[in-house]
Amino acid sequence: MLFSSHKTLRKHHPAALLTGLCGLEIIPLFGSGARSLALTALLCCRFRFNLFDNPVIFSSSDQPTTQTPEKPMVQVTNPFALELGSGSACVADGVSVKLSCLQPCVLTCFWGCEVGALQGALQTQQRDPRLRSPHHLLDALQLHCRYCESFHVSSRDGEEHRTCVPAYLGVTDFGPLPRHHYPLVAVLTLAEPADRDRYNIVANAAVIHVPDEKHNLSSRILFQYLLTSQGHTYELKVSLSHM
Repeated sequence: MLFSSHKTLRKHHPAALLTGLCGLEIIPLFGSGARSLALTALLCCRFRFNLFDNPVIFSSSDQPTTQTPEKPMVQVTNPFALELGSGSACVADGVSVKLSCLQPCVLTCFWGCEVGALQGALQTQQRDPRLRSPHHLLDALQLHCRYCESFHVSSRDGEEHRTCVPAYLGVTDFGPLPRHHYPLVAVLTLAEPADRDRYNIVANAAVIHVPDEKHNLSSRILFQYLLTSQGHTYELKVSLSHM
């Protein structure tokens, strides 16, 4: 049973329905005139009957409601597109990234970037308007990585670049789990100053896992962030094909 009852109502008693509906004591319907009149008035107040017309039904739609105004959708062009390229991927031999950019760009690869450095740089860009240039992001990451290199990228579709850690650095892994360094953070920025004023999105930062001796999970894009000229940061949904 969904509801329990403390009293057993008398079978076929005409006043039994009142106990379930109003929680009243059982009062005979046929009694003195004063009791009948009081009972009729109570029922009218409880169920809001119109004595001279049909019952009035109050629904939830009759109550005043507040509607949250919808925010207008704004179409923004993303000049960057980055995905994993062809060939094998490992820390020893490097990894290829495939790019499709609308304008000439600069690809900067940070190997062994500290997790806290990237997250701190993204937060700083949102808080401080003076640090909203992507160059401040690049400077912050360069101070907290094992190796950094850059490539000039044209606007051709499907252009691939291969990045790797030089062998003389002796980097074979980035430590046991949980890690404090991302294997690779690839950042795309617009190469021409004139193009930076045309697009609201000024940088694309991709966190890429590259297998090594300590963690041989296949290469994939873990996160992708878009940075705007107003200091906002948006995380892109990672395609299942990259997982």
